[in-house]
Amino acid sequence: MFDLDVSKIALIGAVALIVIGPEKLPKVARTVGTLVGKAQRYVSDVKAEVNRAMEMEDLKKMRESFESAAKEVQSSVNMTSKEVEQEWSALSNSIASAGDDPHLGASPLPELSIASPIYRNPNKKWRIKQTAMPQWYKAQRGIRGKALSGAARVARFRPKARSLT
Repeated sequence: MFDLDVSKIALIGAVALIVIGPEKLPKVARTVGTLVGKAQRYVSDVKAEVNRAMEMEDLKKMRESFESAAKEVQSSVNMTSKEVEQEWSALSNSIASAGDDPHLGASPLPELSIASPIYRNPNKKWRIKQTAMPQWYKAQRGIRGKALSGAARVARFRPKARSLT
């Protein structure tokens, strides 16, 4: 934009120091810096807006081309489906008429039967833990079924206090 060398910037600074004075120079420099920063941000915002507008135009053109291609495909599919329906009806009519003809015997197309597999529930109770030892046997023998905390274990196995009487 401007062709400023270090020597030109130094010359401008010296003239500003003489004209403005050393007391007001830092305040003026800050003000000029903020104004230059705002100007740069404004220019970059304008450039970004122009780029966005250009991209939007490109996207609109691309969308129009996609819509026209989709309409062409849809019309060709509609035409194809109509042709398939006509062929199918002609074929089914010829098969029906051939089925009535005693010289051909059975129908020319074999019947297809596709059987889907039948789901069988395995009746597994995977949430319930199966153990080798029955619960009634554990209860009879006094086998611990649940973990005890340290305090509960000490309280359970603490010897009974003897009475002195």
